[in-house]
Amino acid sequence: MSSPAVSRSSWQTLLKEHPDAIAAGVCALLVLLGWFSLDRGWLGVSLLILPAAYVIGGYESTREGLTTLWREKELDVDLLMIVAALGAAILGLWRKEYYFIVDGAMLILIFAISGVLEGYAMSRTERSIQGLMSLTSDTARKLVDGQEQMVAVAELQIGDRVLVKPGELVPTDGIVTEGFSALNQAPITGESMPVEKTVGDEVFAGTINGTGALKLQIHQPPESSLIQRVIRLVEQAQTEIPPSQQFIERFERGYAKAIVLIGILLGTLPPFLLGWTWEDTVYRALVFLVVASPCALMAATMPALLSGIANGARHGILFKNAAQLEAIGQVKAIAFDKTGTLTMGKPQVVRVMAVENTDKLLQVAAALESLSEHPIGDAIVHAAQKQGSEWTEAINVRSEPGRGIIGKVVGKIAVVGKATFVQAQVDLIPDELTEQSQQWEQEGKTVVWVAYAERILGIIAVADTVRPAAARSIAHLKRLGIEQIVMLTGDNQRTADSIGWEIGIDKVYAQLLPEDKLEVIRQLQQQYPSVAMVGDGINDAPALAQASVGIAMGTAGSDVALETADVVLMADRLEKLEYAIRLGRRSGRIVKQNIIFALSFIVILLIANFTGNMTLPLGVLGHEGSTVLVILSGLRLLKD
Repeated sequence: MSSPAVSRSSWQTLLKEHPDAIAAGVCALLVLLGWFSLDRGWLGVSLLILPAAYVIGGYESTREGLTTLWREKELDVDLLMIVAALGAAILGLWRKEYYFIVDGAMLILIFAISGVLEGYAMSRTERSIQGLMSLTSDTARKLVDGQEQMVAVAELQIGDRVLVKPGELVPTDGIVTEGFSALNQAPITGESMPVEKTVGDEVFAGTINGTGALKLQIHQPPESSLIQRVIRLVEQAQTEIPPSQQFIERFERGYAKAIVLIGILLGTLPPFLLGWTWEDTVYRALVFLVVASPCALMAATMPALLSGIANGARHGILFKNAAQLEAIGQVKAIAFDKTGTLTMGKPQVVRVMAVENTDKLLQVAAALESLSEHPIGDAIVHAAQKQGSEWTEAINVRSEPGRGIIGKVVGKIAVVGKATFVQAQVDLIPDELTEQSQQWEQEGKTVVWVAYAERILGIIAVADTVRPAAARSIAHLKRLGIEQIVMLTGDNQRTADSIGWEIGIDKVYAQLLPEDKLEVIRQLQQQYPSVAMVGDGINDAPALAQASVGIAMGTAGSDVALETADVVLMADRLEKLEYAIRLGRRSGRIVKQNIIFALSFIVILLIANFTGNMTLPLGVLGHEGSTVLVILSGLRLLKD
């Protein structure tokens, strides 16, 4: 909800942009005062003011309507309103019944005021989206030889070091090199709780630092930061026209021509066919032009969809265009990439089985693996650190690619690696280790054997762990009515089946190349009208592009995946996918409600006109009022 100050500022801005509405309003007020007064002098003055009300209030609409007619050879609502107002004025002069002229002036006034109201309503959506701009900082505390220098963010380069003090906005994406703090990432990722960041973690521009000071190293240009990508994509989303709006715009062009033709027939035939007077016939034709205009119908789509885009951005869901907000609500099947999407995307130690001492096992393994650059080695070192193990640095270390690593720890031979490599260095192999190793391998885990001083110390199971929210998210999607959920991966079938069973996937496709993933999406599209693909890697890009809705993981996703996808989950939170689908469905419902309401109101106004119970100002009020109501209805999504 906007603050009163913001609301006042918005109104002031809009009124400055619409001085015609103010001037027309003043003129109309003077006309009404003269009309209802008993003083003939006042009445005379008010009649002199009437032309000013027409000219001032109708100038802009006339200019826009004639421009559209001249350049695009199309009729629009502005021109219909002016024709109706001038028709009322001519009819009043013809019959010397000046209330017709007043009706025309009121039509122009209400139409001008309606433009202000519509602009105010739409500005709420724009303010919500443009609020992203305020999340960026213009300056940064650059560290040069240990000294702070305030510089423009645009001047930062890769490799520069930046200081972020407590409570400050992070100026650009970077890697923490020193310090610890909890950051509020809600403006960027939608996470409700602060996220702890320490050495080695990535932080994002626009997030708010907590109580600790952080030193960052810039690892990408400021213009490539996550928040800048968000801003560019949201700006792009505002310019995209969804299919429903394209249909309505095509319909409006033909509809306006039909309204003019019917209006001409209504203004000429009733005296001959129904015995109406010419004055009543022309007046009813003018009212028809007003109440049949499709303003409300034209406003039924975009306010709702733009509000949905703004709502999604606040919750860490970035829709690149309004068409994809519509499409995601229609999804019936979803394909997930495995690595980095349903799983964390990096190996972790998940199980340890020691012959005697677990701490000893991790110490020896970490002593060797700390000198390795292999991801499995990093996982073992991290596990040892997490347990608080300390180890002596290994010497004479030699790596055997594809087999393992060997070296000396405290003067004795230590070996870490595959079973055949390690077992060749020892005499006795416990049966229970062999059995456990086989079981873990059947579950899709990688088993690392560890030996020291010609004795087996134990085995370590390493695996890419499933995201904590994966199973819960899949269950929620099924309850939401998603009919088919599949997993696509290049991994072996055994590992894929294990993960798929754990999180409740309907069907698993394993050992796939990028073109194979693309083919699976095509097969799903033959069964379901709308299919979504969720992925994060370069090899997912073809499938993301083929899917009805491509969804990328914002943090883990590659640049190619982020550019290809239609929707981005900013915090890699799978549970946000359910919210995105619900948001798409609700946006679709609101659009349908608005269209039904707009058409129904037009029908009601037309019936009232032809039964003789509709005056021109009342018709304008009903027509423009329904338009404003439709716009406000579309803005409901901004409140969530």
